[in-house]
Amino acid sequence: MKRAATLLVVISIALTSCSHAAKPSATVSTRSLPSILVFTRTRGFHHSSIPAAIAAIKQLGQRNGFAVDASADPSLFTDARLARYRAVAFLLTTGDVLDDEQQAVFQRYIEHGGGFVGVHSASDTEYGWPWYGELVGAFFKNHPKIQRATVLVRDRTLAATAALPERWVRTDEWYNFRTDPTPHVHVLLTVDEATYTGGTMGAAHPIAWCHDFDGGRAWYTAMGHASSAYSEPMFLSHLLRGILYASKLESTGCPPPQV
Repeated sequence: MKRAATLLVVISIALTSCSHAAKPSATVSTRSLPSILVFTRTRGFHHSSIPAAIAAIKQLGQRNGFAVDASADPSLFTDARLARYRAVAFLLTTGDVLDDEQQAVFQRYIEHGGGFVGVHSASDTEYGWPWYGELVGAFFKNHPKIQRATVLVRDRTLAATAALPERWVRTDEWYNFRTDPTPHVHVLLTVDEATYTGGTMGAAHPIAWCHDFDGGRAWYTAMGHASSAYSEPMFLSHLLRGILYASKLESTGCPPPQV
C-alpha cells in the first residue's frame, strides 16, 4: 500500500509539472500558448469515450501549458490552419477521414516538422493511405474482448515511461496489428500475451511507440478505448508525455528502433 501511495504521488506531480512550457495563468490568453489540434472524425466505429478523452486532454493542457482545439471537421486541414499547431492528435478516429487534398496538407505539415499523436483507433484509420500507415507505425487488424492484462515497460530511460511501473496492470481493448511495427519504431510498451487471451503478436507485443518520421515526430498508443481510461492517472501521464514529445514541448527525442 505504501508503494501504491508513493506511485500516485509521483504521477500527480507528473501531471502538473512535467511540461517544460510555462503553466498558463488567468491573465494569459490560451492563444499565446503552444497549441495542439485534437481531431476526432469517425467514419467507422464511433467510440463513446471521445467526449471524456477530449475533456481529459483539455485539462492536461490547462495544467501543463498548452492550448487544445478539438474538432471532427476535416476542413480544418489547410496549410494555414495546421500551421497554428505544434501537433495534431488523431483521437479515436476511424475510417477514411481526409480527402486527397487534406491528406496532402497533413503530409506537408509533418514534413515541415509538425507532430502526430495517435490514440487507440488512430490505427483503424485511412487504410488506403500508405504514408499514414507508416506515420502511425502499423494498421489495426483485430482485437479480443476487453479484459485485464499486464503492460510491460520496454524502455525506462525515457521521460515517456519514467513514471510508469515496470508491470502495469490495466483493462483495455488490446489491439493486434496487421504488421509488426518493431523494426521501424522505438517501442515504449508491450503487452504480455500470457496475461490475457486473444493476443497474436508474440512475446514482445508492441502497444505504444514513438519515432521520428518524414521530418516530424510521431507517437502512438493502442490503449484508450473506454471512457474510464481518461480518468486513470497513469494512462493520463502516458498520454501527456506523448503529447509533449510530439509537440516538441520537451527536449527529449525518440531513440531509433531497438532492432
